[in-house]
Amino acid sequence: MRRFRSVPAAAGIVVLLAASACTSGNPPSTSPAATAQATSAATVAPPATASPATASPATQASPAAPIPTDSVAEAFPRDKFSDPTTIDSKWLPLIPGTQFVWDGKILVDDERLGHRVIATVTDLTKVVDGVRTVVVLEQDFTPPNVRAEAELSFYAQDDDGNVWLIGEYPEEYEDGKLADAPTWMSGIDGARAGLVVQADPKLGEPSYSEGWAPSVGFADRARVFETHSKTCVRVGCHDDVLVIDEFNPDEPDAHQFKYYAPGVGVVRVGWAGALEDTQETLELTRVATLDPEAIAKVRATALALEKSAYQVSPKMYGQTAPAVPAP
Repeated sequence: MRRFRSVPAAAGIVVLLAASACTSGNPPSTSPAATAQATSAATVAPPATASPATASPATQASPAAPIPTDSVAEAFPRDKFSDPTTIDSKWLPLIPGTQFVWDGKILVDDERLGHRVIATVTDLTKVVDGVRTVVVLEQDFTPPNVRAEAELSFYAQDDDGNVWLIGEYPEEYEDGKLADAPTWMSGIDGARAGLVVQADPKLGEPSYSEGWAPSVGFADRARVFETHSKTCVRVGCHDDVLVIDEFNPDEPDAHQFKYYAPGVGVVRVGWAGALEDTQETLELTRVATLDPEAIAKVRATALALEKSAYQVSPKMYGQTAPAVPAP
């Protein structure tokens, strides 16, 4: 998905984190090594105080300057979404009932903390800016068992196979209380949908917008950094990996790298640049298909978050139609 710094819990799955024997691929990134930990996915517990990964940045040289672009936002082809909720992209398949767990580190107040991100593709859909989207529920935990963020993200795939991000409702927490909710929904208050991953990504092509929301300062862009890479994470090794460099033009020396494995999605997150403040690292530690009971619990959690969204963000989220179960 996009900048992780954030991303439900489900019943009926056991998550087992084992120490990794693999190392990362080529671009600037880090290689977390795990401590063993087992939890029940009925709560899909956040990392314990003893962090689940230790990260030591490898090469920290900044990547080449991003290729200039003439547009701050992508042209949104609303008439080319004949089956938008079937997201079967080679690089980011989002199948309802699939749950991803990533573990790593994040820098908070000059201290590297254990960091767990959990994302579940719900069975809900929601119309945003005229396009029906798939609703993804994400939660982000830091020790000791603290939920830092919960988010609803909205994705759709166009007829050419490109995956779009069409809006986000993130709740950010401090001391267990809601601190901020920088919401953006394409088509409202100047916000524009952006590309998450292209159907046919190529080296050397101009960067593209991942979304444009001036009201919340969201202007992230992405470009292809490497193709046919290789990387290993705790759930296995992957060839033909696509590495995407994400950045904000206003932060020229801060980059986040996402490693996309064919048929899986994001398997690793790394960073580079002297201005990268969170220095976030993650690796995929679990992929599971939830049972009907677990899916129902995820759905309830997502709908509860949406109820909050209508109250917290009436001028933005309040202008959208409610999420509904997919047929």
